[in-house]
Amino acid sequence: MVSRLPAPVRVYRVGGSVRDELLGREAGDRDFVVVGATPEIMLAAGYTPVGRDFPVFLHPKTRDEYALARTERKSGRGYRGFRFFATPEVTLEDDLRRRDLTINAIARADDGTLIDPHGGEADLRAGVLRHVSPAFAEDPLRVLRVARFAARFGFRIAPATMKLMRDICAAGELATLASERIWQEVAKGLGEAHPSRMLATLRRCGALHSLLPEIDALYGAPGAGARTGSRGSAGKRVERALDRAAARRLPLAVRYAVLAQGSAGAGTRAGDRGDASLRSAVARAEAISRRLKVPLDCRDAARLLARWHPALVAVRDLTPAQLLDLLSSVDALRRPERLDALLAANAILAGTGRRSEGGERSAQHLRGALAVIKGVDAASIARAARAKDALRAKAATEGARRGATIPKALRAARIAALRTWLRSAPGSPP
Repeated sequence: MVSRLPAPVRVYRVGGSVRDELLGREAGDRDFVVVGATPEIMLAAGYTPVGRDFPVFLHPKTRDEYALARTERKSGRGYRGFRFFATPEVTLEDDLRRRDLTINAIARADDGTLIDPHGGEADLRAGVLRHVSPAFAEDPLRVLRVARFAARFGFRIAPATMKLMRDICAAGELATLASERIWQEVAKGLGEAHPSRMLATLRRCGALHSLLPEIDALYGAPGAGARTGSRGSAGKRVERALDRAAARRLPLAVRYAVLAQGSAGAGTRAGDRGDASLRSAVARAEAISRRLKVPLDCRDAARLLARWHPALVAVRDLTPAQLLDLLSSVDALRRPERLDALLAANAILAGTGRRSEGGERSAQHLRGALAVIKGVDAASIARAARAKDALRAKAATEGARRGATIPKALRAARIAALRTWLRSAPGSPP
């Protein structure tokens, strides 16, 4: 049974939904702060407890989150080194004071009154990310949050806030962050409209060197094609590629693959398919994926792009066997979405204008090759191979070799079909 919270208790909507409402953006989840309540009062009113570190409850009907107003005190290193205090005496102003940025420390009462003790509304109008108090420096995760908000809103960062971020990085506090929390913020930043601003912010404060040293090193390396007039460093090239991926609303796996390829492609010339170079490129991409503990689809997309991007640059020069190896490595017949991710990321790396046409041609060529492979009658080839095996099976040692006959026959048939197709494909070498 649901009952109303008693009269002394006051409820305020806080945080992101208030901020986005003031910006004229569609608000996401609505969060509320409850002042003057205890866990017992919330339970008696029918709210469901969900918080482990501090009292958070779900509304019995809307399922919105209601957190008891709380204060916090630093008790150790890192983002977990806090003790929280949630008592009826904690005020709304006390709760807002512990928040990270002024634009997130705004509340709205039931009657519509805006409570903004730290000037968040003015900072929204000015486009500024500003910390609420010096306590900002006690939580290293806030460095990544600020970078993510920079990617979302394009706001500038107040000089004093940037100084605190640099101090956090210099003190080595980022080393206390769990990989999962780092990835959570990086993934959100990659999903914003301008991921480049996240990278630029992390680099300015020194966090990129700590979290993604492979990417940070690119800012001192010449961009791909520098001899032909590409703009800026390889790091800037990655920034532009990520923003192109965001503009096309490509999924997270593609955006992450583009980010990781910045490191994987370092020192790898376009079209260079040397085994040692490719192994090194894949190893660098894999190292980032392991350190951040990224999801499987992101890891696979990054690994495949590192392995095959140089080949895709010169895809029309691939032999039938190499084309088949590429498509088999991607598992394109059974998992076409992996090929889609690979081709999308490759197209992003190709750039814009005339250079983008090369990525489109590569995609068309590879999809044509996949269609040829699909057209090979695998069932008929398997039947013929089994029949051939049966004629040869006179001894156990010969029978033991049967398992390899079908894959070999199928591979040979697919290579033959690709060879025939390449001879007639427009623009193919004679």
